[in-house]
Amino acid sequence: MKVVVTGAAGFIGSHLSEALVAAGHDVVGVDCFTDYYARSEKESNLSSLRSEPRFTLVEADLRTADLNPIVDGAEVVVNEAATPGLVLSWDDFDRYQSTNLSAVKRLVDACIAADVGHLVQASTSSVYGAEATGSEEAPTLPVSPYGVTKLAAEHLLRAHSETYGLPLTILRYFSIYGPRQRPDMAYRIFCERLIQGEPLTVFGDGGQSRSNTYVADCVDATIAAISGPADGSIFNIGGGHELKLLEAIAILSEELGVEAKIEHRDVRRGDQRRTVANVSKARDVLGWSPVTEPEAGLRSEVAWVRDHLASRPGA
Repeated sequence: MKVVVTGAAGFIGSHLSEALVAAGHDVVGVDCFTDYYARSEKESNLSSLRSEPRFTLVEADLRTADLNPIVDGAEVVVNEAATPGLVLSWDDFDRYQSTNLSAVKRLVDACIAADVGHLVQASTSSVYGAEATGSEEAPTLPVSPYGVTKLAAEHLLRAHSETYGLPLTILRYFSIYGPRQRPDMAYRIFCERLIQGEPLTVFGDGGQSRSNTYVADCVDATIAAISGPADGSIFNIGGGHELKLLEAIAILSEELGVEAKIEHRDVRRGDQRRTVANVSKARDVLGWSPVTEPEAGLRSEVAWVRDHLASRPGA
């Protein structure tokens, strides 16, 4: 099966591409290597894929490239491409609108023209707002421009699916973590600062919680969705355990054998207070459930961060 994975050099996209290749699929990875973080990080993510004969990388921007030849012949397109993060979205809305919404419009148009068999869209728990604790039927009240653009993309895709019959699935990811986590994400920042003996910045009281999803569980859910009903359904994809931020810091500190020095600052605009993924629908329809306990997942991330820091020039 030919699968197109956008954002293939990113955190989730690279893991997903590896899993699909390992399962015997031909993967066309698409990435434009934006300056959101260093290109060297993404090149590192691709290190094992570069030598895979079943993997082809296309360097292209979904906002401007001719997407028709890229998706032509694809049975599945998984859209992992986006500009992530809550804080920057307040100050650079044009970027978020263009990458998270306009680019999706161009991609869905290309999929319809190419008669792609299934489009899987990576969305986010941020569409729910400050509290994300219910089922997929819970109200969507995003509290950041990032969440607004991702919710708008969902509506845009469903409108096209209803009108043109495009087979569609939407996955709302809850706080993905693990090896290759982006350098701007909290657990990776905490790991690096703990290793380097630097203080940790916690925005708010540290009581905010997440239903963290280990990246391998996220990949398994996405692959299950590829084989799913493609009827426009939305699925929550979460880790099954609610973990407060200070609890996560304690696990990281214990694994590294250091004491965390925490500096508290004011809550940031658009931050979620509590997320608890209800994954009953994914379990019932897709046959998927998360299997990675937070302690095991965080230990894996610590090990990866250690190795990653040690591999840097001059380390």
